[in-house]
Amino acid sequence: MGAIFLSASVPLVDRGKYHETANPFLIQCAVRELIMAVIRQHKIVWGGHPAITPMIWSICEDLGMDYSQSVVLYQSKFFQDRYPEENRRFQNVVLTEAVPDDRGASLQFMREIMLSREDLVAAVFIGGMEGVEVEHEIFRRCHPTSKVLPVPAPGGAALNLAKEHGYFSDTELADVDFARLFHVHLVATTDGTLK
Repeated sequence: MGAIFLSASVPLVDRGKYHETANPFLIQCAVRELIMAVIRQHKIVWGGHPAITPMIWSICEDLGMDYSQSVVLYQSKFFQDRYPEENRRFQNVVLTEAVPDDRGASLQFMREIMLSREDLVAAVFIGGMEGVEVEHEIFRRCHPTSKVLPVPAPGGAALNLAKEHGYFSDTELADVDFARLFHVHLVATTDGTLK
């Protein structure tokens, strides 16, 4: 079972212009459809963004998934006083060391460890801000031949990535059929590789 990295967040108003194109409802829909499409074939790996972790916990609960086999949550100890309540419900949280008094360096350290996992076969980017762009860059460096899928319709940084890197045609950028998108790009073939 390969792992799929999920980079997602709901953009904040005070953090650049990402929020101007972002649709929080579509971000939530896309995350839900991703989990439903791939969780039985692939493990989901993500960094514990406080807007996304509760979504994933709720979806796994709805699906009756065994967390230890289905998901891996990474979290920097830098944020230990601000972890979402749902962190306690996951049994497989990977905590990375904090760089004292340095949020950026702590996040970078966590991202490098998380994205250097050898079992990652793909990365999906939904919504997000500058962190999504950073994780896209690290993932492509660590896994140059693996599948990269920015989901453009929910907006945010993922839309920017889709446009800048030509992942989709202009007519596909607004496509909200997330189930079809994930089925086409992430459903494994019989030998376990991605389409």
